[in-house]
Amino acid sequence: MGKVNVLVLTGYGLNCDNETAYAFELAGARATRVHINSLIDGTANLANFQILVFIGGFSWGDDHGAGVIQSVRLKTNIGDQILEFVHKDNLVLGICNGFQTLANLGLLPGLDRNYQARSVALTFNDCGNFRNHWVTLKVDTASPCIFTRGIDLAELPVRHGEGKFFTDDMTLKRIQHDHLAAIQYAMPDGRPAGGRFPHNPNGSIDDIAGICDPSGRIFGLMPHPERHLYFEHHPHWMSLKRKNAGDGLAIFQNGVNYARKI
Repeated sequence: MGKVNVLVLTGYGLNCDNETAYAFELAGARATRVHINSLIDGTANLANFQILVFIGGFSWGDDHGAGVIQSVRLKTNIGDQILEFVHKDNLVLGICNGFQTLANLGLLPGLDRNYQARSVALTFNDCGNFRNHWVTLKVDTASPCIFTRGIDLAELPVRHGEGKFFTDDMTLKRIQHDHLAAIQYAMPDGRPAGGRFPHNPNGSIDDIAGICDPSGRIFGLMPHPERHLYFEHHPHWMSLKRKNAGDGLAIFQNGVNYARKI
């Protein structure tokens, strides 16, 4: 196929839309910023896109919980369209507030291809405050996640107050067994963070920073890959020995490269 078309959802307290659209353009796609109302009223057609992106920010001010109102509004109005989009083997990416929304919608973890049941949550950080700093992430190379292919370690910033991943024991075992925890918080040398603060910034169980569905096509993560596209974005870039692209760019490139084959 030709250009991969990416829909970057905007509106009502969301941000990072320009940065996320730019990241996909840098990865070789055609990104369009679309207001949530345009999807609901039919001005924009989800069928014209191969990748749907739920971006970061504070949708509806995170009233009633992070990503709650956005997920209810979407599920009520275009829930069937989103499910159809998923079942056509398209890609979905959720960053920070977008990850929270995907969890509330039930798109993640999507066990047994059930994309409507909510079984995980992103809740208040154990530290009790908003975290804005860089973290090291270890990728599970056995994960089916499309977006993390070829990545081992990455450094990305987190910016959230409700980023603690939580679920019941049975769901956690399924996530672990199926390698759906695509990325986990780690020590600078790549060893597991083991819940240690600030390496695990929010108290997420099993150090989970992001998960995918069993197909690997739906991926949500709390860190912001769009904030590390160039090595100069890193706060210590002047002392970095490498002078290549930022760690976040590969996530977008993986998505675009896969979508070209759809």
